[in-house]
Amino acid sequence: MTGFLQSIITVVLFIAILGILVVIHELGHFVTARLANVRVLEFGIGFPPRAKVLRNQGETVYTLNWLPIGGFVKLEGEDGDGAEDPRSFAAQRWITKMLILVAGVAMNVVLAFVIFTGITALASPYMGIRFFEVQPDSPAATAGLQPGDAIVAVDGERYQFMLGTTILDGLRSRAGETVILTVDGADGARREVTVTLRDQAAIDAGQGALGIRQSEERPWQSYFDGAATGNDLATAVSAGWRQTVGALGLILGGLGSLVSAVASDPTAPPPVSGPVGIATQLGDIFWNQGPILTLYVAAILSANLAVVNILPFPPLDGGRMLMITLKRLFGARISLRAEQLTYMVGFVFLFAFLIWITGFDILRELTGGG
Repeated sequence: MTGFLQSIITVVLFIAILGILVVIHELGHFVTARLANVRVLEFGIGFPPRAKVLRNQGETVYTLNWLPIGGFVKLEGEDGDGAEDPRSFAAQRWITKMLILVAGVAMNVVLAFVIFTGITALASPYMGIRFFEVQPDSPAATAGLQPGDAIVAVDGERYQFMLGTTILDGLRSRAGETVILTVDGADGARREVTVTLRDQAAIDAGQGALGIRQSEERPWQSYFDGAATGNDLATAVSAGWRQTVGALGLILGGLGSLVSAVASDPTAPPPVSGPVGIATQLGDIFWNQGPILTLYVAAILSANLAVVNILPFPPLDGGRMLMITLKRLFGARISLRAEQLTYMVGFVFLFAFLIWITGFDILRELTGGG
């Protein structure tokens, strides 16, 4: 397959995944608004300009729009006007507004959990480790292991990516023992290697059980050979929940790193990726690791969408929730004009930030990821 065709497929894949995640998010707003008897004017797939009206029966217009990333729900009175209409968003109680707004975030969290749980239940990938440096006079060197080899199993035991244990855990738990490693060489050939691991005293002194380590040029890598297994429902649910919490924490940590990096040096490349960078990484995973891990990344993106949208910044859901709460506390001192202006300024700022981070994405691609 040519590189150009792969690039086209990668772009389509990225648009499809992001579109589904955003539509699921908006579906949360839509269903909750309908349950609260708030009038939904439009449910759009993609962003305007409008391409086609899919359905126009009742009070909601369902549309297909030309910009194929995401979707939107337009509620009566969502910008604060129309409070005299009992079915407008502006006329609802504070708690109803909050539930409608938080429903999109909740849907993305639930979707991430469902994906993580489904992968664990049906096709949890086995994970090994590929290393690029062998310590001299180590058990690995004595056994003839070479940089670029990948350890697949220890004494026939394989380790599931979704359950959180790793080959390194397996090696440490067998300190001082003689074990049989299943190894895939850099050329793809599989072999069995017998090796006696360092004892616990050596490990406590800071030496690895086997004597492999990350090189300065190439850190060791997770290794997936396409093999996978299923698990019972209780194990899958537990792993799905743990993976969801971990993804949310990872994203919060990433946001903290972003704020710190921008504050210290706004001209330096940010420690996060924008749409171009995400699409590139998603394509790399799809072509090199396969659909299961691509689905795993989609779950992380869903969790990412949840965290970003709950941030208290207009016009994100969290920003709207903050504005609604402030209006409840201070009433008429916050005018409709001020509220709408806040949303507009927030949108301009977010759009400018997106352009800024996309510029660094493109620069990374042009310089080979440097």
